[in-house]
Amino acid sequence: MKSKSSTDSNQSQTWPRSVQPGRVIVKVYRRKTPVGNFAFMIPNYVNGKRRFDCYASEVEALEAAETLAKRLDARDYKAANMTEAQAIEFINATQMLQPFGISLTAATTVIVEAVKKVGDLAAVATAISFYNAKHKSVTPKNVPDVITELLALKKARGASDRYMEDLQFRLDKFNETFKSNIGTITTANIQTWLDGLKLSSQSYANNRRVVHLLFEYAVARGYALDNPAAKVERPKIRNGECEVFTPDEAEKLLKAAPEDWLPCLAIGLFAGLRSAEIERLEWKDIDLKQRHIIVGADKAKTASRRIVPIAENLALWLAPYANSKDGVWPHGRICFHKREQSTAKTAGIVWKRNAMRHSFASYSFALSNDAARIAGYCGNSTAVIHRHYRQLTTPADALKFFSLNPPAKAIPETAAAVN
Repeated sequence: MKSKSSTDSNQSQTWPRSVQPGRVIVKVYRRKTPVGNFAFMIPNYVNGKRRFDCYASEVEALEAAETLAKRLDARDYKAANMTEAQAIEFINATQMLQPFGISLTAATTVIVEAVKKVGDLAAVATAISFYNAKHKSVTPKNVPDVITELLALKKARGASDRYMEDLQFRLDKFNETFKSNIGTITTANIQTWLDGLKLSSQSYANNRRVVHLLFEYAVARGYALDNPAAKVERPKIRNGECEVFTPDEAEKLLKAAPEDWLPCLAIGLFAGLRSAEIERLEWKDIDLKQRHIIVGADKAKTASRRIVPIAENLALWLAPYANSKDGVWPHGRICFHKREQSTAKTAGIVWKRNAMRHSFASYSFALSNDAARIAGYCGNSTAVIHRHYRQLTTPADALKFFSLNPPAKAIPETAAAVN
């Protein structure tokens, strides 16, 4: 087909001009501007909508029209030669876009620009998910109210009393600083709070764990967009070597201990029960006549029943409480922890973490050198006894430790029946 030239003499003064290098015709329009000059415009439908491209000179407009006509001609050629699969794909795409009033060309243009910016379609999908997460609606809720809900949920699901006390204790600490909308709290806020507590690495980790739980609950209930505690620094736990109370320190603690907590201290020092096991212990589990303490599976950390012998000096410390009923320590974990600290302060020494149990294991091992027997009393393995308690103390100190008795006047006459 012979192209119609844009410069044919018979069209030199005819407007609009038609430019047809192939099958497609593109028209060029001339309009007079307000200042008296001519402007040249080309209607362009490439992106699915009509627009006018403007040019200052006739030559530029005619060249642009020819380029556009060739481009449209090539597009029409490809459309006419589409395979059946390509045609079906085109129809499906336009049908999916129809409810939104978006043309296939417009949609493709947006996608192409997005891929150019982020790399590939997977990244585009990720960006969309991120946007949706950041712009989803949340229900404002203050920290105290969220804490109340979380504690109620845990209790309803049968959480143990000890776990509930620990959760309450740490959440109360968090609530002292944060009473605002939980959705406004940032990672930096939590990090600053934890750093300011000046805790050991283990206590830091414990508090971080509870705060993380609180925000997981808040996210699940739609009170926060994300969990800022997830990005808070994770400390490296350094347990270090086991510490024990020297016989002199143990004696000072026994003298300073309040009457209600004294049996707990004595059981920890001279029977090696864990603090949590002492908190669950009942007086009926202590048999002063048979000289043993039964740590039931429901009270042991390992959920395994064991029997711990009562040393002679421990029997004397417990004799005044022989007729007691119910729990050995009915006041809960938080009060137990406070008693540890206050007793150490009164005694003029620093409380050492888990030192009651460590002292029992170390001094017992020094006397018997029987790791298996001590492991059975403590409810752990012989490997643990060898790894943590071997050579921490001497037999002489061990004898002194297990010779710590209450003052004679504090031992009731009924103690003779127990000895």
